[in-house]
Amino acid sequence: MTLTSEASVLPHTNPVFRALRLVFAVIGIVALAWIPLRNIDVAEFSTSNYFSYFTVLSNVLGVVVLLVGAIADPQSRAWQLVRGAGTLYLVITGIIYAVLLSNIDVTLNDKWINDIMHRYLPLVILLDWVINPPRMRITDRQSMTWLWFPAVYGVYTLIRGPFVDWYPYPFIDPRTQGYLQMSIGLVVLLLAMVLMSFAVNAAGRLAQRWRYGGTERRLTADEIATGESEELA
Repeated sequence: MTLTSEASVLPHTNPVFRALRLVFAVIGIVALAWIPLRNIDVAEFSTSNYFSYFTVLSNVLGVVVLLVGAIADPQSRAWQLVRGAGTLYLVITGIIYAVLLSNIDVTLNDKWINDIMHRYLPLVILLDWVINPPRMRITDRQSMTWLWFPAVYGVYTLIRGPFVDWYPYPFIDPRTQGYLQMSIGLVVLLLAMVLMSFAVNAAGRLAQRWRYGGTERRLTADEIATGESEELA
């Protein structure tokens, strides 16, 4: 075994899938930009509020993951963890929308934008994760690091909310339900996100075994930090 860059030993994704990543990344960019551009002269529209929706932020990361995957298709360093995080956040977006928000106004009033951000891009990035899974093994403990962003987002929302008198989602709005009920709901939601994190990681591992015949390696902390790994046998 020699220490080399993973990029030199792992093959790149099929060009067809890379082209599809690019197509859906462009669709995502158009969807994300449509509402701010359409409301650029509307005094009531708040750009800061728009980019304070978890839906919007998760779609931004999802578009970045698809775009980088299409153009550069990194196979080294911590990129597979970034892919996993982007996949998880859009899966969270799709599931929470379907379960809690489908009948609630979340600013995305245009049906095509709503469908792209809440349905199509979550499905696309999950399929990309399963069809083109990481070749290295990501442990459940490592996948738990994906949850730092939802946690930080929740803290940000609760701190910002009283200053602007606005909360993006009813389940994180203490004005209508009180802090106790909201806290209980958020704990349940966090536990659900933990399960989603495990599920996304498990889907990638199962797909890896199916796609690459079971050849997998554990992604170590040193490899994540340095981007280097031992060459696959």
